[in-house]
Amino acid sequence: MNVYSLIAGIIAIMATLGHFTVGAKRYYKPFINTQMDGVVKGTFQCLFHYVSVFMTLSSFMLVMIGIRGSGCFFEPLLILGFIGFNYFLFGIVQLVVTLSSPVKGAPFKMFQWIFWFLISAFTFMALSNAWAYVNEWS
Repeated sequence: MNVYSLIAGIIAIMATLGHFTVGAKRYYKPFINTQMDGVVKGTFQCLFHYVSVFMTLSSFMLVMIGIRGSGCFFEPLLILGFIGFNYFLFGIVQLVVTLSSPVKGAPFKMFQWIFWFLISAFTFMALSNAWAYVNEWS
């Protein structure tokens, strides 16, 4: 068990809950309700949710490392999975926001989802390659 990582994970969970409650109420909702260009609002919406995804996954990883202890330190498979999953969820968030946007041609104006899915795909391929390499030595 890595107590420091577990404590960091618990604090991160509390910060994430604050992000979803106070952050959404004080910053996200007022901004979304303003009269502003749809692309700008959609981009802000994506950014808020990117941070949400990252904070949630980071909290989970910190708690998991805290519980597993030294078995997780410098584990490339774990890190690759974390990064790949982050970018995959970024792509999902971007697509949901884009496809539900009233902006005409939103998938082409807010096109970052393409990059998020490409980064995710190549990261998962790297994970698969690293996994095969690790199993080769076992």
